Amino acid sequence: MMGAVWSLLGILSGAFIAVQAPINSQLARGLGLPVAAAAFSFLSGAIVLGIIAVAVVKLQGLSLDWKAPAPWLFVAGGMLGGFYVTLSTILTPRIGAAALMAFLVAGQLLAGMLIDRAGFLGVAVREISLGRVAGAVLLLAGALLIRLY
Repeated sequence: MMGAVWSLLGILSGAFIAVQAPINSQLARGLGLPVAAAAFSFLSGAIVLGIIAVAVVKLQGLSLDWKAPAPWLFVAGGMLGGFYVTLSTILTPRIGAAALMAFLVAGQLLAGMLIDRAGFLGVAVREISLGRVAGAVLLLAGALLIRLY
């Protein structure tokens, strides 16, 4: 039962990403600068998540261990997210939301396969199999078909 719930939440997250790209592109058109739209998108998200984090910490009586993570982890995810949001903002009006989402998923899959293979940051090691390569090639082919036709 929970597996189905997690899968549906994953689909919902993907839908949010698809909706976020044209919203940020429209914001960029209004502001006149894609990187400004990305910055305001991140700022609003940071404020909302900060409020939620403080509420969860207080409600559950938790305390955060700010010394535990490596310092670079505090900026790496945000930096990568900043590139993603900025590029999505720029690319959506140029190639369309469907093509962008297809290429994003293809890029995520290819990077995910390399991350799995290397066991990057403690991820369980999984070999790159013929089935995984075939799936990646088919996904890339699908992305190209969506973009070109």
